[in-house]
Amino acid sequence: MPAKNGTANGNGAGTRLVIVESPAKAKTIAGYLGRGYIVESSIGHIRDLPGSASEVPAKYKGEPWAKLGVNVEREFEPLYVVNTDKRQQVQKLKKLLAEADELYLATDEDREGEAIAWHLREVLKPKVPVHRMVFNEITKDAIQRAAANPRELNMPLVNAQETRRVLDRLYGYEVSPVLWKKVMPKLSAGRVQSVATRLVVERERERIAFVPAHYWDIAGQFDTGKNEEPKVFKAGLVSVDGKRVAQGRDFASDGTLKTRDALHLDEPAARALAERLRDRPYEVKSVEQKPYTRRPYPPFRTTTLQQEASRKLNFSAKYTMSVAQKLYENGFITYMRTDSITLSETAITAARRQAAALFGGQYVPDKPRVYASKVKNAQEAHEAIRPAGDTFRTPAETGLSGDQFRLYELIWKRTIASQMKDAAGQSVSIRVTGLSTQNERAEFGATGKTITFYGFLKAYVESADDPSTDRDDQERRLPNLAEGDPLTANSVDAEGHSTRPPARYTEASLVKELEEREIGRPSTYASIIGTILAREYVFKKGTALVPSFLAFAVTNLLEQHFGNLVDYDFTAHMEDGLDEIARGDAERVPWLNRFYYGDTGEEGLRELVGDISDIDAKGISSFPIKGTDILVRVGRYGSYLDRDGDKVNIPDDIAPDELTGEKAEELFAQPSGDRELGTDPATGHTIVAKSGRFGPYVTEILPEAAPPAEGKKRTKKADAPKPRTGSLFKSMSLDTITLDDALKLLSLPRTLGELDGEPVTAQNGRFGPYIKRGTDSRSLGSEDELFTVTLEQAKELFAQPKQRGRRAAAAAPLRELGKDPASEKPVVVKEGRFGPYVTDGETNASLRKGDEVESITIQRAAELLAERREKVAAGGGKKKTTTRRRTSAKSGS
Repeated sequence: MPAKNGTANGNGAGTRLVIVESPAKAKTIAGYLGRGYIVESSIGHIRDLPGSASEVPAKYKGEPWAKLGVNVEREFEPLYVVNTDKRQQVQKLKKLLAEADELYLATDEDREGEAIAWHLREVLKPKVPVHRMVFNEITKDAIQRAAANPRELNMPLVNAQETRRVLDRLYGYEVSPVLWKKVMPKLSAGRVQSVATRLVVERERERIAFVPAHYWDIAGQFDTGKNEEPKVFKAGLVSVDGKRVAQGRDFASDGTLKTRDALHLDEPAARALAERLRDRPYEVKSVEQKPYTRRPYPPFRTTTLQQEASRKLNFSAKYTMSVAQKLYENGFITYMRTDSITLSETAITAARRQAAALFGGQYVPDKPRVYASKVKNAQEAHEAIRPAGDTFRTPAETGLSGDQFRLYELIWKRTIASQMKDAAGQSVSIRVTGLSTQNERAEFGATGKTITFYGFLKAYVESADDPSTDRDDQERRLPNLAEGDPLTANSVDAEGHSTRPPARYTEASLVKELEEREIGRPSTYASIIGTILAREYVFKKGTALVPSFLAFAVTNLLEQHFGNLVDYDFTAHMEDGLDEIARGDAERVPWLNRFYYGDTGEEGLRELVGDISDIDAKGISSFPIKGTDILVRVGRYGSYLDRDGDKVNIPDDIAPDELTGEKAEELFAQPSGDRELGTDPATGHTIVAKSGRFGPYVTEILPEAAPPAEGKKRTKKADAPKPRTGSLFKSMSLDTITLDDALKLLSLPRTLGELDGEPVTAQNGRFGPYIKRGTDSRSLGSEDELFTVTLEQAKELFAQPKQRGRRAAAAAPLRELGKDPASEKPVVVKEGRFGPYVTDGETNASLRKGDEVESITIQRAAELLAERREKVAAGGGKKKTTTRRRTSAKSGS
């Protein structure tokens, strides 16, 4: 039912229909509006471009552009259809509108929200006044102000969003079929998705090509001899006879020394020098002290919130946005999709007041801090992500719990800190000098930091992607020394080091990289990362994003044949064009025309995909392993190694940079897993146990067919006899299965007899063991019953009502993870027919590549369940079934 507050407002006006996107928002907002308002949700987008050929209206099916859903022959006019699952809701909205005197479109204030509002107006065709109602927080004052001060639809924003949607459709639907033909069926390409994948692949290429350099230095522990703390400090060797000692930064990625005048110490040289420096007198050469200040971090915008939630809370970008959406809809924070770091005057006042109350007036500056975004084309009319309201609730006052509490606390702390004073302190640099037994002048260095005023650090300290980086509130105290002070070396030791390859991207660092390169919109990064994980272009090892070999093949093809489409600068330039359209500085049709049909001297997308005959499918999916004659190939059923026709599958959990020549040889040396079990006494055929794509199984080896008699045609392959096969039971393994076991498996299905003139068989199927009579079936309790169940027992089972969804007592869950923030129901990990999956009792979702039963978190489980619900809502699956890999030509944006 729509949320309502009476049929007439206090001024005697008629009914006002307010449409928002989500039911949760509708319920909250209805409570804040006065009499005469009816609040209903559209439940997200109500229409879009056709998702499949079946959704294209009959009158357009014959058009050459129909599969695109965009009339490229007529100014790129999009063909919109009401989503199948939204037709009932649209009818409901029309009925409510028929009884209303005014329509308020109160969707989100970003481009997507503006487009949803426009679609609602176009579909509902209102005959009453239409108003655009916008707000960035769901509080009583904000909602009432928004209702009292509506505006018109912003058509430049609508045009920009429509252009973005058309652009992504053209890219996805034109480029994806090339991947199907040349790499693997049902892959997808996307304007930002493919560029994000390329970034991850390029980082892995750097890791593969990386050659570590090995270097040594010397560390000394020096004693001041003074009776004050700290008395002892550590310093590292900086130079010898004025020549700087090489550190990791002095080496190139190929392991060579790139700084010519640096002294590269190997192990023998370092150990010998350390020996010559032991038990020698030392003194302080210099002490430098400098004051420093550290300014507060600005309030959160979408990307910085995703980065910090990843670092501090171990949330994925998608999960962060899911939790933030809940906080926004329930009135705890402002709108969470923003690239602005601006705070309203009331928010600044609230933050300053609360900082003073919590930490004291000395921690609040005399003047408010004002932040300006450095993000290109930032929408400064929006506000940063902050606690909602004119006064901020402390985390303890919210009544929140779990991950919603943790994320709110993060946002609250960051907002308060942004209006506090700078942190201040002293940085100290000490140089220590001494002579070796061979009169070599050695110089050691140490740096320290003390904090004299914590300022904003009392409230919030930002984390770093590199765990070895010192936090801003971390002190390194050094002794109080003066030039010429004598020192004693308690120890002088040589230490070995190796350079490390560049770190893989995490979700946080990939978001940062995309934003710095100005690729795509920050509000889409969470869904982009979710897409490349779902497509299995990328999988996770811990928090690191690892590209699959499939991603290498796709990136190879796009780089070699569609270079512009995955060029970082070109993609960023496209974003500039879309922003120009949003500002009204450019027209959408000429812009799309250049992209699709090309311009003087530039090929358009249509021409690029027109002739793909020169693409070497095998070449782009083959990668040599350095120093070997082995190739990695990407095939229809996965990745494998190939050496002169000798092939072996690559385990799913091997990262590309781990597949060295040595590792490849190990894989070739492993036994294939095939076991010859003996001979079937009934047929004389050899019985073998094998490991297959869908698990272990047994089969028989049929004798080769005799050549056809002269003048006779060879038997067609489809007509040739096929070997019997049988999957191993869960209790069996390839190592222990016997010939008797195998013959039992090959005897299935087993005929028990007849009931009512129909044969009854015992079979092992996709969902477990069962008995079958005609089209009727009943599940068995265990696989062993396949060989023991009798016709009489079968008759009893068929006499019982069919149990749906519960074939036997539910197995105990493998792990309990906690509550799903969306459904608020307990989530567990269970073992299914096709592997482990997570469930909240209503929705099931299979674990993906890189997910482990032992380490999966509630955040990751919530993501998988949310994706499954989205797929079900879009008509891509049925509820209470595990997620199976499904791809489409649609691109991410």
